[in-house]
Amino acid sequence: MCSNVDPTTKIGANVSIGYNVTIDAGTVIGDNVTIADCAVVGRRPKLSPRSTAKKGDLPPLVVGSGSYIGSHTVLTAGTTIGENCIIGDNAGIRERCTIGDDVVIGRSVTVENDTAIGSRTKIQTGSYITAYVTIEEDVFIAPMVVTTNDNYMGRTEKRHALIKGCTIRKGARVGGGVHILPRIEIGEESFIGTGAVVTKNVPAGELWFGNPAKFRKAVPEEELLGNEEA
Repeated sequence: MCSNVDPTTKIGANVSIGYNVTIDAGTVIGDNVTIADCAVVGRRPKLSPRSTAKKGDLPPLVVGSGSYIGSHTVLTAGTTIGENCIIGDNAGIRERCTIGDDVVIGRSVTVENDTAIGSRTKIQTGSYITAYVTIEEDVFIAPMVVTTNDNYMGRTEKRHALIKGCTIRKGARVGGGVHILPRIEIGEESFIGTGAVVTKNVPAGELWFGNPAKFRKAVPEEELLGNEEA
């Protein structure tokens, strides 16, 4: 199948590997994983000398049982992907990320380094999850959402101590095309409407939208986790 699998890779039972796949040294692949054509799995990153990402050795990439890795996806060493995850075509996940179980990361999504994504979260096509973001369980992120982590955009030395992405709490929903500023917290079960620019912390259970986003009303009780219609 013309794939390049390093001999130190640990591959579980019933794993399907497509054409032209590269699996780098030490990578751990669980049982019943599917890796589609042209994926690069477990690659070691090459950093710019001016990169703010941490340097040093990385443990191998771990892919949990039952997960699906799409075509042309790039997964970096130092990251752990849980069980039964779906990583869409052309997605990229950087180093030192933790992905929970049953997570969906859509087509062409980028997840930068040092990010945590909780179980059952869905991130849809084309969204950009910057470095140092925390996304908790059961979060929904619609297409083309942009998160940011640097208010100084690469200038001044003091920015290094302040670089931090957003925190999106359990059950929150973020609409298509939303932009979230650095260090913002979006509260549990909150709802951010399409196209909003989030410049302030959003309390739990509130609906915000606009540019800049503002409080509009409470999220209806029937839309909270556990209260949805079957």
